[in-house]
Amino acid sequence: MSSSLTSELIQQQALSLGFHKVGIARVQSDSTAVKERNAALDRWLAQGLHADMEWMTNPKRQDITKVMPDVRSVICVALNYYTPHQRPNDHHHGKIARYGWGRDYHRVMQKKLKALAEWLRSHDDSIQTRFYADTGPIQDKFWAQQAGLGWIAKNGNLITRDYGSWVFLGEILINIELTPNVPHTEHCGTCTRCLEACPTQAIVSPQVIDANRCIAYHTIENRANMLPPDIVDHLEGWVAGCDICQDVCPWNQRFATATDVVDFEPYPQNVAPTLDDLETITDADWNRRFPASALRRIKPEMWRRNAKAARQRLS
Repeated sequence: MSSSLTSELIQQQALSLGFHKVGIARVQSDSTAVKERNAALDRWLAQGLHADMEWMTNPKRQDITKVMPDVRSVICVALNYYTPHQRPNDHHHGKIARYGWGRDYHRVMQKKLKALAEWLRSHDDSIQTRFYADTGPIQDKFWAQQAGLGWIAKNGNLITRDYGSWVFLGEILINIELTPNVPHTEHCGTCTRCLEACPTQAIVSPQVIDANRCIAYHTIENRANMLPPDIVDHLEGWVAGCDICQDVCPWNQRFATATDVVDFEPYPQNVAPTLDDLETITDADWNRRFPASALRRIKPEMWRRNAKAARQRLS
């Protein structure tokens, strides 16, 4: 296997492809960090805090070698997606989380990951890779922290020193041992702004999120005809995701930087959609309005449901 493929060379190539951060973690399935993270996941699942997101119970999530048996290292990358546009705060407009304003991040991230994976394999025929962009049973935030990209915050997001938590994460599993980066330490300190700001108290304790109470979960994943009354009472205009715990984070307020990825610039109407339009959106309108968008996970009937619920609370 090629000895010329070093961690430093890989990180240089990742940055040249447009990734904003890159780090490497060594796979040690019996490490203390892995055991502690898996124990936390077990507790979260046992309490039913994942709601009906059954994919979170996939046993591969707790053992990365079940995803790729020969994996030896994880190359973790991040893309800054922040744009400085501000949402209106009135009774006529709905709120969409920043992650969904522009082009589908899966497509943007996967294109770059594919290019990096092909470059890695070009060095030696024996090199194997597998890559994911929020698409596989990978604890991406855990591995990103192990690779030194940032730390898992009290709101469950990964915070980077350079961009705050406005980052998309991806990873490439590779079957060679690489020199790892130092895992990142946590820097939330005594701050509890995200816990205090959540209108539904979904952050039940640091790093423990109850999806049953989470506005983002209910507006994106909940397929029921109606949202729970206690969620409707606290929507505050959100119709697709929720950024409250990120908006109040001091790291985001201080270090958020406009992205240079043009694809993440908002599509028309995504920053300030009117509730009127969303409450009456047709399937054809939905198809035109959200091309190549992560927001396509929210089906037309869900947009109408969310907008009606938001109007009910705001009126």
